Amino acid sequence: MTAPPADTRRIEGLLAIMARLRDPEGGCPWDVAQTFATIAPYTLEEAYEVADAIARGDLGDLKDELGDLLLQVVFHAQMAAEARAFTFADVVDAICTKMIRRHPHVFGDATVASADAQTTAWEEHKRLEREERDAKVGGEKGLLDDIPLAHPALTRALKIQKRAAQVGFDWRERARVLDKLKEEIMELSQAIAEKRNAEKLTDEMGDILFVCVNLARHIGVDPEAALRATNDKFARRFRHVEKTIGARGKALSDVTLDEMDAAWDDAKRSEPGR
Repeated sequence: MTAPPADTRRIEGLLAIMARLRDPEGGCPWDVAQTFATIAPYTLEEAYEVADAIARGDLGDLKDELGDLLLQVVFHAQMAAEARAFTFADVVDAICTKMIRRHPHVFGDATVASADAQTTAWEEHKRLEREERDAKVGGEKGLLDDIPLAHPALTRALKIQKRAAQVGFDWRERARVLDKLKEEIMELSQAIAEKRNAEKLTDEMGDILFVCVNLARHIGVDPEAALRATNDKFARRFRHVEKTIGARGKALSDVTLDEMDAAWDDAKRSEPGR
């Protein structure tokens, strides 16, 4: 048996642990069997758990979740090192170089007037980097080609729209976006009335969601954060309904919709600002 690293407060300790776990001779069979593809879902899950800890304001939990997310980076880097593609040090060097390059107002002589101006400059840096990267590999890539498919759908829609807006393909007035949303809702209503098939209904529903993301972007709202907050709000109010009905010695299946609605309204009234 190999003893764990003595210093577990330094990144070298974590790197040594992961190398040992991945060792075909005496390592962990599960860790050894993993690939980039099999680990990717866990990477996404850990990122969501970090966001959840932040949303709950639990800094103790955030510490643990950040550790889990860091482990994912180390895991991928270890597999890449085994394939002689790159190392963890290369990952660190790449992000340090990128951050210095994208902050010339901090590490150079450039200036930015505000956080909004920096956001614009950041996107311009990314655009120039894409063009340089595409020139190296040859061939023409579409403007949207490198937006990851693995993003949550709302987030990917937002990134697609922002990218298209950079070249002027965008509504100029919010009212036009609202008009488009009304149009898409009418088209879905018509498809439902005509009893169209699931494929058509899915297509029309997708159009509505895409326009909703566009509207959120135009009014400065993050659609993913907005829906996450609404999910939490629904769950909180539904829990109040469960408790209210339970206090009467009943199950939800024993009461009418009107009774549940009354408990729901009570939950709304009890919230701050209501």
